[in-house]
Amino acid sequence: MTTFENLKSQWDNQPELKTPDNGSKMIIEKVTFLKRKQRITNFVLTITAIILLGFFFYIAAYNNTKVSMALLLMFGAVLARIIVEKLSIRKLYKLDVTANNMTFRQKVVYYYKSRITTHYVITPILIILYITGFMILMPYFKQGLSTGFYTYIQVSGFMTLFVLVLLIGKQIAKEMKILKGLSS
Repeated sequence: MTTFENLKSQWDNQPELKTPDNGSKMIIEKVTFLKRKQRITNFVLTITAIILLGFFFYIAAYNNTKVSMALLLMFGAVLARIIVEKLSIRKLYKLDVTANNMTFRQKVVYYYKSRITTHYVITPILIILYITGFMILMPYFKQGLSTGFYTYIQVSGFMTLFVLVLLIGKQIAKEMKILKGLSS
């Protein structure tokens, strides 16, 4: 009986966890921020896809199999990322912030795990596919452009890629921090 009484005493003496007054408001703000960030990402990706598609027809890439394949790889990677983000936004909209704490937490954890897969598996694969398409185009750029402009494309392409990878990494870290905070 002493063990039971000790356990009961410890249970009764636990500090009471209080929900912060602005807890639900904070959760709604974080979810709203994630939704807005994903919409902005999709807007940028859609513009990129339109530019790639326009470039495809502008240079009549359909006349050259390798150029077509390269641009389609790049376009496909961007399009796949748009679809992944759209599906993710749909999941995020389905999160019911008015649900009880346990249900909401389970759904956030599920969403968090799907975003980890998106960020650490799908995104690197899509970036590699995009880079592969760009690398396939490089000999055609060299052949069809002046040396100066070709060098500009090389340097700016790799610098842009480097900056984008840094920005993507920063955004992933920020999103993971928010999602981790929501799930704990």
